[in-house]
Amino acid sequence: MPKFLVPLYSAALLSLMPMTSRAAPDAPSTSAHPAPPPANPSAIPSENPLAQTLTLSAAIERALTSHPRLRAATFEVEAADGAVQQAALPPNPSLGLEQEDTRRETRTLTVLLSQPLEIGGQRAARTALAQRGRDISQAELDALRAELRADVVQAFFAALVAQERVTAAQESLRIAGGGVEATARRVSAGKLSPIDETRARVAEATSRIELRQAQADRLAARHALAAAVGIDESLIGTLDGDANSLPALPAEAAVAQRLADAPSLRRARLEVERAQAAYELERTRRIPDVTVTLGAKRAQEIGRNQAVIGVSMPIPLFDRNQGAQREALKRRQAAEQLAEAEAMRVRAEVLSAAGELRARADEVDTLQHSVLPGAREAYTAATRGFELGKFGFLEVLDAQRTWLQARMQWLDALARAHRANADLERRLGAPAQQP
Repeated sequence: MPKFLVPLYSAALLSLMPMTSRAAPDAPSTSAHPAPPPANPSAIPSENPLAQTLTLSAAIERALTSHPRLRAATFEVEAADGAVQQAALPPNPSLGLEQEDTRRETRTLTVLLSQPLEIGGQRAARTALAQRGRDISQAELDALRAELRADVVQAFFAALVAQERVTAAQESLRIAGGGVEATARRVSAGKLSPIDETRARVAEATSRIELRQAQADRLAARHALAAAVGIDESLIGTLDGDANSLPALPAEAAVAQRLADAPSLRRARLEVERAQAAYELERTRRIPDVTVTLGAKRAQEIGRNQAVIGVSMPIPLFDRNQGAQREALKRRQAAEQLAEAEAMRVRAEVLSAAGELRARADEVDTLQHSVLPGAREAYTAATRGFELGKFGFLEVLDAQRTWLQARMQWLDALARAHRANADLERRLGAPAQQP
């Protein structure tokens, strides 16, 4: 299509739009005055009277006290307590009754009470193994706490940034609407070509699309926040927070200190301890249990009771549990290698996340203090020059686009910075002083 026909086709398409979205060249456009943004950028109108203002600390506390995943992990710890209790119990005795002959005059009746005795330390080893399992369940609970906390932090700031995007899109639409009005007046006065008005209306329509997309993203971010906290989205009212409040950059010494106690590394070490406990249990099982039997025997032919005492134990001639010992030993060695690999993986991921956070923080600082003021100043100068007739409308559009793109880039950098901080906290776990 020849380039000179593009404005004509654009004008034809705009002529097919509803009258409510267009304005005559000599009249102000009603669509150029959208509703002003709320005083609080994080305020979301809600029809639910139970919706309350949500702060980051309140969201974290709510998630760590009532999230379904956390309650499920707590039940797993309690189940492991039951396993420890069961492992510490001794074997039950058995009661037996034997009768020889069925004739009353010659029959013999024997009552036996048998008690197995674990003489190889099986019960202590079994209890230690169950305790290691309980420690792993507790470590998984702690890791889940850190993960939920990081998820809430990330979702909370993602919702704040999404709201800032809506505010920026609203301002973009307001500016585009003002450009339509100014261009329409100058076209009516014969100072500009109708093509410039077409460009202004296209920019306004694009801004309206971006606003709708930003509103949809904001709604999706609030749904994600509700899922991270573990509550219904209708209960979330205004978000009380500042999207520009970046976390403090972690010091390398602090990162190294927290890395040693990272949730995944602690769990890997506990897996090694559990494998060692399983090996110790299999070693104790090479010693057979002794069964002691006590009872009484009533012989009708001799007319008196007789005591019965017995001791029995398996003879470890073929089965000395050697195969199970070898299996447990190799599993312990495998756990040690997996723990070493996990340490290398977590260290690399933590250092990468820390570097990402520093880079994103520098990007936010540069955009906020260098790029945004310059782009805003350029747009203001272009707008003033256009009003004075020194610049054309293309220069105004280009300056406006540059400023809005810089602001969106700043918001993207903010979102990436908060996401990098959440990834770092997820891997390192929450510090002891934090909830």
